[in-house]
Amino acid sequence: MLSDELRKSLIECLKELHLPTVRACYEEEADRARREDLTYEYYLAEVTEREREVRRHTRIQRLLRESKLPLEKSFDAFEKDRLSSMLMAQVKALIEGSFVDRSENVLAFGNPGSGKTHLLCAIGQELIQQGRRVLFSSCSLLVQQLLIAKRDLNLPRILKRLHKYDALIIDDIGYVQQNREEMEILFILLAERYERGSLMITSNLPFSKWERIFKDPMTAAAAIDRLVHHSIILELNLPSYRLEHSKENQEN
Repeated sequence: MLSDELRKSLIECLKELHLPTVRACYEEEADRARREDLTYEYYLAEVTEREREVRRHTRIQRLLRESKLPLEKSFDAFEKDRLSSMLMAQVKALIEGSFVDRSENVLAFGNPGSGKTHLLCAIGQELIQQGRRVLFSSCSLLVQQLLIAKRDLNLPRILKRLHKYDALIIDDIGYVQQNREEMEILFILLAERYERGSLMITSNLPFSKWERIFKDPMTAAAAIDRLVHHSIILELNLPSYRLEHSKENQEN
């Protein structure tokens, strides 16, 4: 058993080293180690592993809050049977996360209600579970934030801050028709992310209609070229999830 003086010294050391979980569990684990005749190394491994697990959980919770992801749109909550076997294989590969290391983009196309946003949010949550940093935003909100930053001469700083995210999820690109200033700021963002970090984008509009977003064929072509160069394209040609559930509720 530890003397009061030694216990006090140990607690002070653990505080100074910022090991709160070890501080909370070392006596309990020491009692178990004595009962089970565990080695010193095993005991040390146990208390440090508990510290690591708590820190990992805390970090994941912080990353989830920071991501602004709608947490109800998880992979467990997604109706996977709506996906074809080919789409499911693509999704499994994306969840593994190596596309982020290669700064590849994920482009999800489909009709409203087909599950594009839910699917990319679910993949984003899986990336966070791996310790990666993800940020979710609607396209319209992100563009307005960048315009404010440009007005306040803070655009370079905000773009630099966005670089810290391994994946940036932009929802509903093209859903709201942008004016020329909004189009220009969106193009700047896409160009800044090119080969520097992954973009995950949902859109109801196929590439053939992206001139509606960028107002100019050359700018639309340049934006598409940057996005497609390193990309995985998900075609969610599915019936509307919301419409299906609305019909089911009416029938019931």
